[in-house]
Parts: sequence; structure tokens; C-alpha cells
Amino acid sequence: MKKILVTGADGFIGSHLTEHLVLQGYDVRAFVLYNSFSSWGWLDQCAPDTKDNFDVFAGDIRDPNGVRKATEGCDIVLHLASLIAIPYSYHSPDTYVDTNVRGTLNVVQAAKDLGVEKVVHTSTSEVYGTACYVPIDEAHPLQGQSPYSATKIGADQIAISFYNAFDTPVSIIRPFNTYGPRQSARAVIPTIITQIANGACKLKLGALHPTRDFNFVKDTVRGFEAIMKAEKSIGEVINIGSNFEVSIGDTVQLIADAMGTEVEIETDEVRLRPEKSEVDRLWACNAKAKELTGWEPEYGGDEGMKRGLAETAEWFTNPENLSMYKADRYNI
Repeated sequence: MKKILVTGADGFIGSHLTEHLVLQGYDVRAFVLYNSFSSWGWLDQCAPDTKDNFDVFAGDIRDPNGVRKATEGCDIVLHLASLIAIPYSYHSPDTYVDTNVRGTLNVVQAAKDLGVEKVVHTSTSEVYGTACYVPIDEAHPLQGQSPYSATKIGADQIAISFYNAFDTPVSIIRPFNTYGPRQSARAVIPTIITQIANGACKLKLGALHPTRDFNFVKDTVRGFEAIMKAEKSIGEVINIGSNFEVSIGDTVQLIADAMGTEVEIETDEVRLRPEKSEVDRLWACNAKAKELTGWEPEYGGDEGMKRGLAETAEWFTNPENLSMYKADRYNI
């Protein structure tokens, strides 16, 4: 099987992807952010049948020498390492440029020089901004409505430029709003679940009117593998989304129903984005993913989302997992 480097393997999606690839029989190298605690992030919590079956490279995606060293001997790079919290990008945009743009440059430069067979670079639906039309296909205009989304647009362009300029085999996966076990409480679904699980009847939330296309993490992970394996994906940008639009307000009700409770909502001003920075509507067209890779969501539509939310709530309400979250404070 191929040797696969997963950058950002210590994060929410990256840890699930690492586990999935190991279980599929791939030889996996997990690139995690170096720290003095020897923490591998969420990989420290992975299942026993996978924990000892991948090797770990601790480094920093901003360091070109470390990225090159990690890439040596790998056939494929799945590049997920990124800063993703939108509120944090408002007051620390420099770090987003360094991590998201320069980090991506380091990955594709190493891949080009070392002759890697394929790079799958991770984009985000946030690059589309508020929908000009729906469902959003890959030809939709790009709009930088936050420093985060602006740096992801830059990272995407760096990645695809290496395909255009040097024939580096790059594919871009563009997941819509992924949710599931292990997600940071800065995201809305874990914010709702952890507040309810800690006994809150009045939830502190931001805007309720925006709509999102929520994608369960198992579907996102399957999307990575499908794009990685599909020859037709090279040089392409591919949406991974459920093709199901739901508002934040309706999502609150779905979660409350799944957890068997009733809640009230209190608007917390600090959680509101600046007016022109809020992305009001996201709804994915996933036809291209099906056409080029055969991928389809298994958790799509209303019923699929209910199943995904039930699995997510079950994980978060486990006391051992819930204890790792600070539900009483706003996480940026």
C-alpha cells in the first residue's frame, strides 16, 4: 500500500482520517504540531487497534525543512494542517498567513521537489462567502469575508498554481461544514451539545439565521480517500458536502430533539461576526464529487443529519469526553 503523509493529523478531521487510513491498510505518517508535552492531539485518543500502527512526525508546517523531511519516502500527501478558527483570525491574521499560505507552499514545494505522486490540499466552503447562488458548485466566485477565508483562498491558489506551473499532481478537496466527535467547541454543533450536556437550559449562541451544509466527519474522511484514489481529481477542486441546507436555529432544535431536552436561546454578542464578515448561506452542490470520484454522502439529508447528530451527541455526552471541554466559556 502507499505511504501517506497526513499533515494536521492531530486535529479533528486529521485524527479521524489517520485512523480510517490505517484501518484500510495504508502505511501512514502522521504530521503533528511539535510541543514540549509530547502530545499528539486527538491521536492520543484513537482506538487501540490503530494507535500503534502509524508513525508520527512532530514538526511545524511553517518550517520548510521539517515539511521536506516529513515528506521524504511518502507517495501521497493529504494536507490538512491549518489554522481554522474564524474569530481568532480577526485579531491574529499574521499567524493565518504564515500557517495557511506559507505552510501550503512548503507542502507543494516539497512534493514537487521529491516527486510525490499526489497532493490533496484541504480547502473550505468559507472561501465561497455568502452564496451568490445555490447550490454552490466549484465555479462559484470566491469571497474573502474573514482573514481566515482569505488565507484559505491564497492557500488554494498556491496549491493549484503548482499544478498549472509545474504539473505537480494536486487535487483540492473543499469540505463544507464538517461536524462529529472530537470537534473543537469553537464550532457551533459542539457548542450546543456541550452546553446542553452540562445542564444548560438557556444556550449562549451567535447568529441563528445563517444556513450551513453540515457534513458528518465519516463522510468527509471518505471524501479524502475517494479524491486521493481518483485519477480524474488531479488539477480539480471538488466540493464535499451533503447537499442539504439547514439554519443554525433549526440545527439547535435538531440537537435538542436528539438529546431529549428543551432549550431557550440567548444571543451572546461576543459570538457574532462583524456584519460583512458573516457568511449567511452555504449549500453544497456535490455532483462533481460523484462524477469524478464516485463519492456520495452516507449521512445526507434530514435523516442522515439526525443520525450524525445522534452519534456526535453520544460521544460528547460521555463524561470522559465531555470533561475535556470548557462549555462555560466562549472558545475562539
